[in-house]
Amino acid sequence: MNATVCKLYLVDDHAILREGLRLIISGQSDLQIIGENGNAEQALDEIGKLEPDILITDISMPGVSGIDLVKGVKRYYPKVQVIILSRHDNEEYIQKLVDLGINGYVLKDDAGEDLLRAIDAVRRKETYLSPRIATRVLSGIGKKKNGEPEDGPSVFSVLSDRERQILKLISEGNSNEKIGKLLHISPATVKVHRANIMKKLDLHKVADLVVYAIRAGIVES
Repeated sequence: MNATVCKLYLVDDHAILREGLRLIISGQSDLQIIGENGNAEQALDEIGKLEPDILITDISMPGVSGIDLVKGVKRYYPKVQVIILSRHDNEEYIQKLVDLGINGYVLKDDAGEDLLRAIDAVRRKETYLSPRIATRVLSGIGKKKNGEPEDGPSVFSVLSDRERQILKLISEGNSNEKIGKLLHISPATVKVHRANIMKKLDLHKVADLVVYAIRAGIVES
């Protein structure tokens, strides 16, 4: 873990929820909440002034929605990473946010260790989706133009045993460094395998690899 303190900004219209998040994060010496707000419109202005590393925000809020906040952050402050923390597990919401370029999605019911895992992954410049969420974006992968699902390349026919092994570890949220230690190979070698896996499966984001692995039965949802 990078020793540099990661600056967080919280947005949720429920003060009790924000208090709970503070308690979760307060135990992490390398994380610091530098601001919070219950109003998305006000939050956008503060984010520009405080320059957090990661924004953690809900979707449904009075006035400006979390989706609009994400759009604003991605447009005006592209260096800020975004983690959605929401009760929504609606496929339409999730796919829209993934398309907007969010870096993580965690259900409020799973907040706690799952949120900390998401923060850790996002700090490594990876995308994190809670396992329960990953299954919701399956429909965004392998679609024909007429909307019918398409099986796409078989993971067993196009990937080697080593690549399937690495795909599984990636989908479980492991970093290149950890995968390298587990398999006794260098992180650089893991990175090469990751690139080859994406090329063979015609996928372009870690989130897509996760849902593909679930769909192929490599990891459980």
